Amino acid sequence: MTNITTKMSIMLKNSELRINAIVLLLTVLILAIGCSTSKEVKVIASVSGSQVELKKGQTLVIILESNPTTGYQWEVIECNDSILQQKGKAEFKSSDTSNHPSSGKGGTETFHFNAQSAGNGTLKLVYHRSWEKEVEPLRTFTLQVKVR
Repeated sequence: MTNITTKMSIMLKNSELRINAIVLLLTVLILAIGCSTSKEVKVIASVSGSQVELKKGQTLVIILESNPTTGYQWEVIECNDSILQQKGKAEFKSSDTSNHPSSGKGGTETFHFNAQSAGNGTLKLVYHRSWEKEVEPLRTFTLQVKVR
């Protein structure tokens, strides 16, 4: 009788382990599915010229290399405000992560745009010195935006 009790105890423990593993796996899957619809869509310079599709309410985040100490900065020159609206000003983050960042270091400028309503439009940014009116921009970033 003790042998049967021991075997049943081992089987129950194995069943509990399987159930715990299944519950853990289901929890991970549910979390993964929940995270798949991100509120933010991030893009970088290499996607310039392509198209991005957003859902109403999502935020488009554009991260571009920049060095404002040279006088150059990114500026939005084309944006359909009825479908895509810029949130605040661009934020600069230095690539120098030391406690005492040195001047002259580059970094990134980050822009945030809210998808307002359904539609299509072009988003265009230029990297230039704002006071140089007759000079072509150093770089251009263009993105076709579709909001559904």
